[in-house]
Amino acid sequence: MGAAAATSGILTQQQARIFALLYMQLEPLSLDQIAEQLDQSKSNISINIRVLVEWHLVRRKPVLGSRKDHYIAATDFFRAMQEIFERRFRWTVRQVLSAVSETEQHGERDPAERHDAILQERLDALRNFFSLIDAGIGSFLQGEPFPSEQLRNVVPLVPRK
Repeated sequence: MGAAAATSGILTQQQARIFALLYMQLEPLSLDQIAEQLDQSKSNISINIRVLVEWHLVRRKPVLGSRKDHYIAATDFFRAMQEIFERRFRWTVRQVLSAVSETEQHGERDPAERHDAILQERLDALRNFFSLIDAGIGSFLQGEPFPSEQLRNVVPLVPRK
C-alpha cells in the first residue's frame, strides 16, 4: 500500500504504511507500537499520523487504563476516499477553473483573430473538462452516479480540423 501511495500523490509512502497497518488491526495501536512494527522513529510516526488524522483516515481512540494516544484507521473506505477527493482533487480542479477565468479576463482579445479564437477554444476545452471533473467529484461525494449528460458538453483539448 505504501508503494502504491507513493506513486499516487495522495499520501506519502510512510502515511500509507501507517494507514495500512492500522486498517488491518482489530485493536487500536499506540505511537510506540506503530513505530516498532514499522521500524520507524516515534517522532516520524507522530508527524505522519497527524496528517492522517487531519484527513479523517485515522482517529484517536482512548484505551482504558492507558494515558497514551492510540489510533485506529477509518474502515469506511468509501467515506475515506470521498474525503481525499474533496480535499485533494477538488481543490486542484477548482484552481484550474480559476486560472481559466483569470486568463479570459486578462486583456482584450479580438475573437476574429485566429490566434485569439484558438486560445478561446482551448480555454473552453479546459473549462469544460475540469467542470466535468468537478461535477463528477461532487456526484461521488453525494454517492450519486457520474453526471454523464455533461459529457456531451466537453470540448476536446485538441482543436478539430
